[in-house]
Amino acid sequence: MATGETGFDDVSFDLISVQYHSLKAGHDYGQYVRDARNAGENEIAEFFEQVMAEDSERARRCHEFLNQIRQTSKAGPAVR
Repeated sequence: MATGETGFDDVSFDLISVQYHSLKAGHDYGQYVRDARNAGENEIAEFFEQVMAEDSERARRCHEFLNQIRQTSKAGPAVR
């Protein structure tokens, strides 16, 4: 596995990136839910809540995968 200048292998870096963006988006979606509720758009608010839950699950899966590869020789020094 290639290790870039960051000390992270490509797969670890990719998982961390997806995890970060999923968590960041989830934070932003909270505001979208509030905006939709304040506008009386409950169906849209529910849609944003669903998207937020999907991103939360995505971030959780990334965390599991990172823990999984950390215990293998595939992990770069920054993940161990």
